[in-house]
Amino acid sequence: MIYVVIFAIYIGIMIAIGMYFSNKNENMSDYILGGRSLNVWVASLSAQASDMSGWLLTGLPGLAYLSMAGAQEAIWTALGLAIGTYLNWKIIAKRLRQYTEIAGNSLTMPDYFEQRFRDTSRTLRILTALFIIVFFLVYTSSAFVTAAKLFQTVFGISYLTGLLVGAVIVVIYTCLGGFKAVCWTDLFQGLLMFFAIIIIPVAAVKSIGSLDTTMNIVNQSHKGILNIVPNGSNISWFVVITGISWGFGYFGQPHILARFMAIRSSKEVTPARLIAMVWVIISLSFAILVGIFGIAYLNPPLAEGAHETVFMTMAMRLFHPIIAAILLSAILAATMSTADSQLLVTASSISEDIYKAFMKPSATDTELLKLSRMTVVIITAIAVVIGLDPNSSIFSLVSYAWAGFGCAFGPTVLLSLYWRRMTRKGAIAGVITGGVVSIVWGLLGSLGGIFEIYAMVPGALTSILAIILFSLLDNPPSKDMTDEFDSLKNSQI
Repeated sequence: MIYVVIFAIYIGIMIAIGMYFSNKNENMSDYILGGRSLNVWVASLSAQASDMSGWLLTGLPGLAYLSMAGAQEAIWTALGLAIGTYLNWKIIAKRLRQYTEIAGNSLTMPDYFEQRFRDTSRTLRILTALFIIVFFLVYTSSAFVTAAKLFQTVFGISYLTGLLVGAVIVVIYTCLGGFKAVCWTDLFQGLLMFFAIIIIPVAAVKSIGSLDTTMNIVNQSHKGILNIVPNGSNISWFVVITGISWGFGYFGQPHILARFMAIRSSKEVTPARLIAMVWVIISLSFAILVGIFGIAYLNPPLAEGAHETVFMTMAMRLFHPIIAAILLSAILAATMSTADSQLLVTASSISEDIYKAFMKPSATDTELLKLSRMTVVIITAIAVVIGLDPNSSIFSLVSYAWAGFGCAFGPTVLLSLYWRRMTRKGAIAGVITGGVVSIVWGLLGSLGGIFEIYAMVPGALTSILAIILFSLLDNPPSKDMTDEFDSLKNSQI
């Protein structure tokens, strides 16, 4: 009963925030980007909360708990993500904030690509929108799977019921409040995730007795678990390359890039970066410790296939039900903070980049707002269908979608911001090549060998090569394109 009450209070607060902002969306700019008015704290924590999702409290600890090899893979993945987060804030955030406003006040990534490359054929817009829809269906599904496993573990309800409850909650406040509601709820959710992920491993060590005792128990069954240097037998270079390559994926994640586009001023990027990095480094480190310390604390161990419930199980065993319920709300927070962002980006792609661009250019903001909210509901329903399998791996779903966005958009975003000679044909070639290679490589992963390398590596490399080749073979960019590019040097936006 206590869990029900705490969860109900938390959900009620999130919906209340959505209702508060529901009347503050006067136009599509407000609904999609919050009128570009995010302050430092909201922008930074919203970006990271929407980034990490439920996998931070389920998938990553579960991977670390699963086996010695899993822990080593988790560590290298965390390192890659930490490096990627820093580079994303350092080299992408400021320039993207400036360029998207200069380039026709672009509200979405497809809109930005079209404006940046003067794509009158609208090929870039439709390609980008389609990839967003495809990969976000999988990504959003991972969030709902997280919610389902949470409700199943805590309340003992069926997996399907948990899936539906989680989806309905997210839909309600996303439809109500739009971007501002999503970002402000992300702020609170990010803080809750941060404190929850720290408390669990600290409490586990205290319960066991000491850190030395804890690690001695871990080493009895997983000797050398923290030895992450490839040596031919313990860990392969494939694991290292895959882990580090996760970081490049940041350059292409639309739900994270939207926070950069929406920050109040490019001058606020630097303090936002500092906040984001502190949050990321601590959160990722302690998420891995949850899994590793869980090996020592959980006796008997979790049942086969239940490794992604390690955070939930430890919370319920270590704390009073009231505290445990608050900590478990962090998983719901992580789930909601990502799913809402992804739904909003997908809705904006359909309403702005497909409907308004191709079907009804004269569509009013009122009409587009209604369509966006309808789209949120439809996309949610499809994502629920994808997540119907109770054996779905949260980590695997996130991994697939992350690589898809990183390959399709990452190189195109990066080079569009820094390479003056890049052209429309180069951008189209980069998006298609990266997206297709990512999908095909993911399908071939079961073959083993070289295909064990994360799809991010071949997808991003081939995308970069395609961009460079097709741009150089194309006519040079027009003078107005190069003048716009050069204007970034003196931008005060």
